[in-house]
Amino acid sequence: MLTPERLQRLIIEFIFVLLGALLVWLGLAGPARGRTVDRHSMAWLVLSVALILWGLRALYKRGQWWLRWENWTRGLSLALLGVLMLLMSRVPFAWVGPMLAAGGAVLALRGIVGSALIFRPR
Repeated sequence: MLTPERLQRLIIEFIFVLLGALLVWLGLAGPARGRTVDRHSMAWLVLSVALILWGLRALYKRGQWWLRWENWTRGLSLALLGVLMLLMSRVPFAWVGPMLAAGGAVLALRGIVGSALIFRPR
């Protein structure tokens, strides 16, 4: 049976799957190919560094032992997304769409793995 806490975590992971699917679609279908986001701005750099630090904090932070794999999944996905965003600011523009799709795949995979970890027996 789903407790309210597990249901909330499941909904959050489902949101990550949807967000990842949206980013994959934007990266591959072409709407992100326009120059709508300045990937060389200071805000992009701050956001990517913040995601890396947030992910590393999730890896380093102590928690309940049964949440260890969930914390690792969250931390690695955020750190990897931050690294991808940081790299996106330095690659040629033709690579931005596929890298955005890769970031979306990371988020969708995080949601799927996180959902599976929620349903495992403790």
